Amino acid sequence: MGSSSTDLLNVAIQHHRSGRLAEAERVYREILSREPNHADAMQLLGTLADQCGHHQQGVELISRAIQLSPRPLAGWHNNLGEAHRKLKQFGEAEAAYRRAIKTDAKHAGAHNNLGLILHETGRTSEAVRKFERALELQLDFAETHRNLATALHRLGETERALHHLRRAVQIRPSYPKAQHALGLLLHETGDHDGAIEALRQTVSLTPNDADAQHALGIVLHESGRSDEAVTHMQRAVQLRPDMAEAHHDLAGLLRQQKRLNEAIVHFREALRINPHSAGGHANLARALQQNGDLIHATTEFRRALDLDPSLHSAQGALVHALQHQCDWRDLADQTRLTIQSIDSSNLLGQTISPFIGLTLSEPTSTAQQLACAKAWVAQNLAAWQRRAPLFHQPRTPRADGRIVLGYLSADFHQHATADLAAEMFEQHDRERFAVHAYCYGPDDQSPMRQRLLNAFDRYEHIGGLSHEQAARKIAADGVDILIDLKGYTEHARPQIPALRPAPIQVNYLGYPGTMGADFIDYILVDDVIVPASEQPHFTERLVHLPGCYQVNDSRRAVAEQTPSRADCGLPDEGFVFCCFNNNYKLTPAVFDVWMRLLHSIPGSVLWLLEAHRVAADNLRREAESRGVSSDRLVFAPRCPPHQHRARYRLADLFIDTFPVNAHTTASEALAADCPLVTIAGDTFISRVAASLLQALNLPDLICTNLDDYEVRILALSQHPDQLADIRHRLRTARQATNVFDGTHFARNLELAYLTMWKFHQSGEEPQPYVVAS
Repeated sequence: MGSSSTDLLNVAIQHHRSGRLAEAERVYREILSREPNHADAMQLLGTLADQCGHHQQGVELISRAIQLSPRPLAGWHNNLGEAHRKLKQFGEAEAAYRRAIKTDAKHAGAHNNLGLILHETGRTSEAVRKFERALELQLDFAETHRNLATALHRLGETERALHHLRRAVQIRPSYPKAQHALGLLLHETGDHDGAIEALRQTVSLTPNDADAQHALGIVLHESGRSDEAVTHMQRAVQLRPDMAEAHHDLAGLLRQQKRLNEAIVHFREALRINPHSAGGHANLARALQQNGDLIHATTEFRRALDLDPSLHSAQGALVHALQHQCDWRDLADQTRLTIQSIDSSNLLGQTISPFIGLTLSEPTSTAQQLACAKAWVAQNLAAWQRRAPLFHQPRTPRADGRIVLGYLSADFHQHATADLAAEMFEQHDRERFAVHAYCYGPDDQSPMRQRLLNAFDRYEHIGGLSHEQAARKIAADGVDILIDLKGYTEHARPQIPALRPAPIQVNYLGYPGTMGADFIDYILVDDVIVPASEQPHFTERLVHLPGCYQVNDSRRAVAEQTPSRADCGLPDEGFVFCCFNNNYKLTPAVFDVWMRLLHSIPGSVLWLLEAHRVAADNLRREAESRGVSSDRLVFAPRCPPHQHRARYRLADLFIDTFPVNAHTTASEALAADCPLVTIAGDTFISRVAASLLQALNLPDLICTNLDDYEVRILALSQHPDQLADIRHRLRTARQATNVFDGTHFARNLELAYLTMWKFHQSGEEPQPYVVAS
C-alpha cells in the first residue's frame, strides 16, 4: 500500500528544509498528481518555485492554493507577497502582506516585508513603523534590524541606523549584508577603522562578493593603506571583470603608487565598459599627464568636458595641463571658464584643486582662492573634520618643559622644501623644543635624506599608516604644534591634520595660500607676501615673521666648478636672461615681454628649464610666431641640484614669472648673486620673490606691472654698470642680512611657536600677531 498524501507532504517538507529542492519538487508534484487541489502541496510548490527564481509560476501556484483553502494561513499571503515583490508588482505585494497581517496581526515577517514595499515605494516613515512593529514581535530578527537601518538612513537618522546595524551583526555575526551595510555607513560617518573592520568581516564571509571587495578597497585607500587597497581592488576586478567602477578605482590607486602604465590600462578598461564617464576620461588624462604623455592627456581632459561641461575639476586640470606644456592656443578661454567655475555657486558639486586655483595664468584674488579652498575642504574633508579631536586637553606639560614640534611632509628627501629648511630643523633650540618629523614620502637614499634623519630628535615614517593611524601616532607622541609643510600640493595628506592630532596646527612653506580649513590655526607669512589687511581672506590667523617668511639654508650645496657656456648650450658671447621656473608658471603676457627683450638686445638668449619636450617645442613655436628665432631659446636639462645651482653663475639676470613667482628658484638665484627682477601681485603666490628682494634691501628690482618690468629689465641689460652695481649690492646684502641664515630664522620661528603656545596655555583662541626680530 502506497504512502498517504500526508506522509508524502512530510517527506517533501523535509527535503525542502534540507535544501534538496529537486527532490522536494518531485514529491510535491507527485501529491498534486494524486490530488490536484491539494492546497498545502500547491502553496509549498509555489514557494519553492519562487525560491528557484520562477516568480510568476510561484504567484500562480500560491494564488490558486489560497483560493482552494478555506482558511489560508498568514504565511501563505506573505509568501505570495514575496513572489509579487520579486516581480516588482508592488501593489499586489502590498495587498498580500496586508492580508497576511489581517489574518495574523503578530506575523513579524509580514510586517517586515510590508516595510520593504513601503520603503521601496517611497513611504519611508511608514516603513519605519512597520519594521519597528516587526521587532516588537521578534526582537532578534536580524534582517529587520538591517531593513530598519536602511530606512532610518534614508531619513537622515544616522545614529539610529548605526544602532540597528550593530544589533543585526550582534544577533548574527555571520550576516554579510548587515556587515557590508555597517561598513558603508561607518565609512560615510568618517569612522574608517570601524568601516574597515566591518568590511573585512564581509569579505571573510563572502570572499567572492566583488562589491564588498571594492568597498573595502575604497575605505583602505581613503585611510592611506594603499597597498592593501590595491589587493582588494584587484580581487574585485578578477571577480567581476565588467565592473567599471572597480577598474577605475584600482587605476586611481595604481596612479597614486606611480604604477602609471598599469593605471592607464585599468582606466582604459573602465572606459571601454563605460565610455561616457566624464570622470573616467579626466582621471585617465591625469595618469597620462603624470606619465609624460601631455598631448593625449589634454585630449582626454577635453573629452571629459565634452561629456560633462560642469566637471569643474577637469576644467581646472585641463588648464593646468595646458600650462605645463606651454600650449597657449586656447589657454585664455579655458582659464576664463575655470575662474567662472571658481566663482560659480555650483562649485561644491565638483571642486577645483585649490593649488590649481592659486596657479592660473590669470591671477585669482585672495577671496577667490579662499572660496576654492573652502569648497574643496567641504567636498573632501568634511567627514574627517566632524570627528572628535585626537589630542587630549588639557595637554600635560612634558617633564623637561619642552614644546614638541611635529613637522609633517612627504618631502624629507632631495626636494625644494628640504633644501630650504634642513638647517632650520638642525638648529632648533633643543632646550626649548623637541623636534619630530612625520614623513610619508619615499626614501631616495640621497645625502639630503641622511642629513634630515640626523636633523630630528625623532624621525617617524608614517607612509604605511592610514590617515587615522598616522594622526593617532602624532597625538600619542604628544605633539604640541604640528606644522603641515604640504598643504594641498601633490602627495599632501590633509586628512591627517583634519583629525586634529595636535592642539596647535600650522600651515607653512609648502603651500602659498590659505587652506580654507578650520583645523589649521595659523599660517606663517611676512608683511610683504600677506599684508595684515588680508586676514579676512585667510581662515588661518596670520603670524607675521620679521624679514622674509621663506627659510633658507646657509649650507646649501653648490658645485665648486662652474660649467662652461658651451657645456650649457649657451653662445660664447651675449646677454643671458634666465628663468628656471617650472613651465606652468610661464604665461603668454610675460613671454611677450621676453621676446621683445630678445629683439632689443642683439645676441641675447633666454635660458629656460627643460621640463618636457612638448613644452620646449611649443615655446620655440611661440618664439617664432613673435618673430624671434627659436635658436635664441636655450633649454637647461635637469641635473643634480648642486650642479644646477652652479649654472646661475653663467646667467646675467633672472627674469621672474607672473602671476606665479619664483619661490625656491628665486632664493637659489639670489644666493648665487644672480640679480632678479620680479612683479609683485596681490596674492601670496605672486609676492614671494618680492619678499626676498625686500629683505635683501633691493626694492628697486620689484615692479608693479608688466610695463615697469620690461623697462627695468631692458635698462639693466643695456647698462652693464647698473647691473654690476645691483650685483654688488646683492652680494653685500646677502652677507649682511640674515636672509640665508637658517639658524637666525629658527630663532625667529621659535618666537612664533612660543607665542602660539602661550595663547593656547592661557585658554585663548588663536589670534594674529607680529613676531619681533
